[in-house]
Parts: sequence; C-alpha cells; structure tokens
Amino acid sequence: MNDLAKIITFAKRYAEAWCSQNPESVVAFFAENGSLRVNDGPPAVGRAAIAEVARGFMRDLPDMIVTMDKVESESPDGGRSSCDADFHWTLTGTNTGPGGTGKRVRISGFELWKLDPDGLIAESKGRFDSAEYERQLN
Repeated sequence: MNDLAKIITFAKRYAEAWCSQNPESVVAFFAENGSLRVNDGPPAVGRAAIAEVARGFMRDLPDMIVTMDKVESESPDGGRSSCDADFHWTLTGTNTGPGGTGKRVRISGFELWKLDPDGLIAESKGRFDSAEYERQLN
C-alpha cells in the first residue's frame, strides 16, 4: 500500500476501530504475526497479544475516542527506510473502567507503521507521553 489516499482511508478506519470497544476490530488491521509496541514496552506480537493491548485501553477508557490527526508517508527523519507511514492520533476518554479514577484524559501520539504486501500492519511502534497520561489519570 503505497498510495497516500489509501493509507489515509486505512488510518481513518483504524482510528474508528479503536473507538469500537471491540479489540477484534483493531486486530483486523494487523498481519497475523504483526506487532504493536507502545512506548518502550515489549512488543505485543500476534493478533491475540495485540487484542490484549487494545482491550486494556478499552477497559480503562470505556468512552474512548481516537481521532486521526494526520498521516504522513515518510518517517519523521525524512527517510522511508524506517516506516511506510506515520499515523498521528489523539485519544480522549474518561477513566471509568474497573478501579478507575473518573478523570478525563486527552493525549496525542503517533504510530510508525511498516505495512505488509497485503496492506496490513506488520509492525507498529507507538509513542505518546506516558508521564502526561499518568498525570491526567491521577
């Protein structure tokens, strides 16, 4: 998938999947053995592991909305070697899941995607300000 218009459409649908409260909707965008890394944590490899990551956010923020801010087809350093697309997003929600604080959260971040030949995410390296996220939760 090298057509920016197709990547943008894919990214919009991916953001909608994160809003669905259905982790399987998110994993449908990943290759069978795809991976999702959040900040410096270990990568979640495979659809079952990625579903657990999505389930955690969905559980903690049951009203979570993820919006696509922009998609770029080059990596931040200007090269194409590190990723196929940069997906920039904003997440909003209220921490009302089990043991939640009831606090509102608004955080922005991005994912660097490597896509497989079928146009699915083979590797996603996500990043957001985790200290700010924790501050807003508490």
